[in-house]
Amino acid sequence: MRRRGFLQVAGGTALLSSYRMTGQQAPPPVPAAPIREYRPRSTVSLVHGEDRRKNVHDALLAIDQQIRPLLSRKKRVLIKVNAVNVKNQLSCTHADGLRGVLDYLAPRFKGPVTVADSSQGVTSVAFENFQYAKAIGEYKSMPIDLVDFDAEGKFVSAPLVTRDLHLTPVRLAARMLDPDAFILCCTCLKAHDVVVATLSVKNMAVGAPLKNPPGATPRWSDKRLYHVGPHLANYNILLTAQVLQPYWGATVIDGFEGMEGNGPMAGTPVPSRVAIASTDFIAADRVGVECMGLDPNWVGYLQYCGQVGLGNYDLAKIDLAGPPIETVRRKYALHKDVERQLQWLAPAKVTEG
Repeated sequence: MRRRGFLQVAGGTALLSSYRMTGQQAPPPVPAAPIREYRPRSTVSLVHGEDRRKNVHDALLAIDQQIRPLLSRKKRVLIKVNAVNVKNQLSCTHADGLRGVLDYLAPRFKGPVTVADSSQGVTSVAFENFQYAKAIGEYKSMPIDLVDFDAEGKFVSAPLVTRDLHLTPVRLAARMLDPDAFILCCTCLKAHDVVVATLSVKNMAVGAPLKNPPGATPRWSDKRLYHVGPHLANYNILLTAQVLQPYWGATVIDGFEGMEGNGPMAGTPVPSRVAIASTDFIAADRVGVECMGLDPNWVGYLQYCGQVGLGNYDLAKIDLAGPPIETVRRKYALHKDVERQLQWLAPAKVTEG
């Protein structure tokens, strides 16, 4: 059997055994030892059904009691979609998923709503290709606009770490740190080419950094600052999540059709037919990882987020509203480069000291 196949079939047990045999430090347990405890229990809704739009709506409705008090204190709503690949719908928030979010908001919020992202490509092209304007146009009573973070160009600087372990600034879209906005993430279930899996936290953390606006020169992208090898990629996502998390409202993960294999750009579909929602993004992602049949040890940035108290990554502290996870679990194939991604579990090579 090929090594990739061995890793994916044997799972966490084989990985732990390989670390013991080579004398390397074993990966942290789940949940990893907390540095700062997240004290509240978390509620995560899980919906399974054959209608994407209804699944998303119903997942949010199931946690309405958690959302309403937060929403009532805000002047506006920002829906952070995932439009990473401007041509591949499977990679991105579906218009029917967006409709499900708006179906939930329409009777509950009368202020302005913004749908926004910073894509790997030209964000406005993604909006057009995935027919977001058509979707929001169906809600005549709601003031909704589409915003390309890059074209808007407003940002707040935050620190990241370079390959040389030097600090460097990253420009994060200012709307993602708006204290008057209820920030709602609407993303997907996907395997990933750097950090094993991408769900809510990854969508927020790496969707926030800006790149040069369309047509501008020289070309630059602060998203590249996260592509610094498996150790620092996970750590930099944590750093950004720490900056953004105080502004997060709720997340809904549309797993009606997830992506396995060579995600997040070129994987293949998995008909998971689920939606997951929570006001705790870390807990929602933990349930998402379980629904994908992944070893939760392997997703480093989520382990880190749980350790520093950004949310609950411990299933024992998550109250699930919906069917048992094992009844909807689908085993997702991982990226062909997953062995390199899992190097974050091993000690980093130190050249000084």
